[in-house]
Amino acid sequence: MTSAVGVDGCKAGWIAVHRDPGASPSVCVFASFAALLDALPADAIMAVDMPIGLPDFSQRGGRGPEALVRPLLGARQSSVFAIPSRTALYADTNDFTTIEAWYAAHRRASEVAKATSDPPRGVSIQAFGIFAKIREIDALLIARPELRTRVFESHPEVAFCRLNGEKPMTLPKKIKGAVNPAGMEERKALLCRHGYVRDFLDRPPPKGAAADDFLDAAAMMLIAARIASGEARSFPDPPLADRFGIPVAIWA
Repeated sequence: MTSAVGVDGCKAGWIAVHRDPGASPSVCVFASFAALLDALPADAIMAVDMPIGLPDFSQRGGRGPEALVRPLLGARQSSVFAIPSRTALYADTNDFTTIEAWYAAHRRASEVAKATSDPPRGVSIQAFGIFAKIREIDALLIARPELRTRVFESHPEVAFCRLNGEKPMTLPKKIKGAVNPAGMEERKALLCRHGYVRDFLDRPPPKGAAADDFLDAAAMMLIAARIASGEARSFPDPPLADRFGIPVAIWA
């Protein structure tokens, strides 16, 4: 058996829920994805809530995986957003010292995104907020091709749907940016049906991560285990590939 790791981005970097064969899960926050890789077993399979494999040109609906998974999610499909072009993602890679500079960079990325999409489409604030993390994984997968058989893209709501017998969650996880306790409870109950102990899920998240980040990483770990065992499905099947040969698919 192989170690399974579920990963989500968080304020402090990356939150990872990790389970070795025969052991209880653990959770930790890492400042960088490279640090996460260094700290975990070299053969661990990882499912990450982050877009992997970037388009040169953005079509309506996204790269392909997005259009395939949205119909599965019912009212939760808005959680799957289209990924802009690689040039838009790399339009401004500066560290921002002021909020004004951050918004200016967002505007520049949106202009590049509009010029490299059909129909022309800018970049949402939500998407722009994770550009640095998308680039972080992208750079590692370009530099270290061997990681492409260990690091897989997933998506929490697709994961919850697949774990729930192909039925999407009925309640939102967040409402107007705030955690929805009823939606969190619905997902915790599902995760417990798949082997988690309630005390683990009820613990406070590590410093630098939010409660929903923790829950999403816990779901990602189950998907990593399914990938390792051959039970997971890729959308599309087989995966596409970007111009660097990085696989483009959402796994669940």
